Amino acid sequence: MRRKERFRHVIDYFLEHRPEVETELVYLNPYQLAVAVILSAQCTDKRVNIITPSFYWKFPDPATLAVSSQEEVYEVIKSCTYPNNKAKNLIGMAKTLMEKFGGILPSDIDKLQSLPGVGRKTANVLAAVIFNKPVMAVDTHVFRVSARIGLTMNAKTPLQTETQLVKFIPEHLIPRAHHWLILHGRYICISRKPKCQECGLTELCKYFSQHNLP
Repeated sequence: MRRKERFRHVIDYFLEHRPEVETELVYLNPYQLAVAVILSAQCTDKRVNIITPSFYWKFPDPATLAVSSQEEVYEVIKSCTYPNNKAKNLIGMAKTLMEKFGGILPSDIDKLQSLPGVGRKTANVLAAVIFNKPVMAVDTHVFRVSARIGLTMNAKTPLQTETQLVKFIPEHLIPRAHHWLILHGRYICISRKPKCQECGLTELCKYFSQHNLP
C-alpha cells in the first residue's frame, strides 16, 4: 500500500469512528489549558484532572499565579510528577504572560515556546486546541502509533514524526488527527501489549503484519 493511500484509509477510519474528538484535559479557558498541559508532562491526564480543580480555584488567573510562591504551588500539585520543577515553570509561565503578553496566551508558536515549561510539543497542543492551528503535537502515543501503523518511516525524533505527519494529513484535519492518534495510543495501541483485537486498522497496520498477530 502506498503511503498516501495508507494515510487516506487511516483518516477515513477515524472520521467514521471518532468524528468529534478533543483533549481529555479539563479546562475552561486558555490559561487553564496551559496549566493543565504543563502539568501533563510525563503524567496522566487523569491525574492532572484530579489536581486542576484545586489549582484553578487557588490560582484563578495568571496574575494570581505570577505572585504566588513556589511552595504554595507545590502544595497543590505535589501528587503529579516532578512537582518542584513544574511549580517553578508554572509561576514562570504566569510571570511571562503578565510581563510580555498582558496576561493573554499568544497564538504564535515561537511566542508560546518563550513561556517557561512550554516546549514545542506543549506549544503545538495549545496552538491546535485553542487556536485550531494546523500543527501536530507529538507525544509518546503519537510517535508510537504513527510508526506502528506505518504513517511515519524511520522517524527517530518527535520533530521528524511531526514533519512527516503534517505533510500527508490535510491541513484542516491536523488538530483533530493529533487527538485521534493520542487516544488510539492511550486506549488501543498501548505500549507493551497493543489491543489489536479491538483495533479497526489491523488490515493496513505494519506492526500487525510484521508480528503475525492473530
